[in-house]
Amino acid sequence: MSSPDNSPTLSPSVRALSPTPTILEPTFFVLPDLVSHCPFSLTYHHDGDAVAAESLKWILSYVPHFSQNKVTAMCGLKAGELTAYCYNNCTSERLRVVSDFMNYLFHLDDVSDGFLARDAAGLADWVMNAFEWPDTYHPVPGQQWGIEEISAAKLARDYWSRCIRDCAPAVQQRFKSSMQMFFQAVHQQALFRANGVIPDLETYIDMRRDTSGCKPVFDLIEYSLDLELPDVVVEHPVIMALNQGVNDLVTWSNDIFSYNVEQSRGDTHNMICVFMIHDGLSLQRAVDRVGEMCKQTVENFGRQLYVNGLREWIVGSLHWSFMTTRYFGENGALAKTTRIVDLLSQDWKA
Repeated sequence: MSSPDNSPTLSPSVRALSPTPTILEPTFFVLPDLVSHCPFSLTYHHDGDAVAAESLKWILSYVPHFSQNKVTAMCGLKAGELTAYCYNNCTSERLRVVSDFMNYLFHLDDVSDGFLARDAAGLADWVMNAFEWPDTYHPVPGQQWGIEEISAAKLARDYWSRCIRDCAPAVQQRFKSSMQMFFQAVHQQALFRANGVIPDLETYIDMRRDTSGCKPVFDLIEYSLDLELPDVVVEHPVIMALNQGVNDLVTWSNDIFSYNVEQSRGDTHNMICVFMIHDGLSLQRAVDRVGEMCKQTVENFGRQLYVNGLREWIVGSLHWSFMTTRYFGENGALAKTTRIVDLLSQDWKA
């Protein structure tokens, strides 16, 4: 089925953040058929539902200040179900730890949305400090005792103190390094946002590989399976290329699925926006371009034992994207079937 191109074309000369064109604005776009193109079987952890429910209660217990709308959004997110798809061969105990981090990672993503650079740096200091002091509270370097710890740091300490009980030292170090890269990229994203900059494709891809949060959750594949791969294996060019390929597929497909929600609030940290601004593509052509990149990534993906955990991320994240209310509200099943997304009103313009 060819996708109709009912979208306006932006001038290639546009390089800075600018409002969406008002002439011939599209009212919908068609999703690329990524689900049918994904040949891998979908597997769900036998304790997935129970663990997901426990994990949801855990994170909500740390954010009593959440409004009812935010609580509803967390329930509709189904981060625990995503974990059960992507870590379906581990013990229920380890699934719970990974599920808690998955809920936490989405919470961090929501908390950091709209942050200024100094806010992003402050959040990073609190969280990384909690990883360094998992057993008891210590103030962030430069702060005095007595300052109340933020909830994001309390959540990090609770999760991490349980994870390190049986997480191999090398895996712990890789995870913390990945989290540091995540926060550095979020800081850079905040700088771009503050200055109205939409980066070029190469810059965006490099940054998005870190802001996606895929690197730390891929590190937890080892933890979930009680593995400690030698550095020579983890750093092998083939393994690194496979890891990066899955990161790209999960991230780029997420850009497609999340575009509608993001455009409604003026968020431009999305590959579709990059193609529209820098290549002058219409909305539909930009969506199709990202879809083709996703399909090429699936085709290039090799089947190897260690990669099984990464492969589950491809199929699990695709199907979960239509289950969660995060991107399509209550219309996920309809969007999955028709692949038509009616654009939300752009409240950020009001």
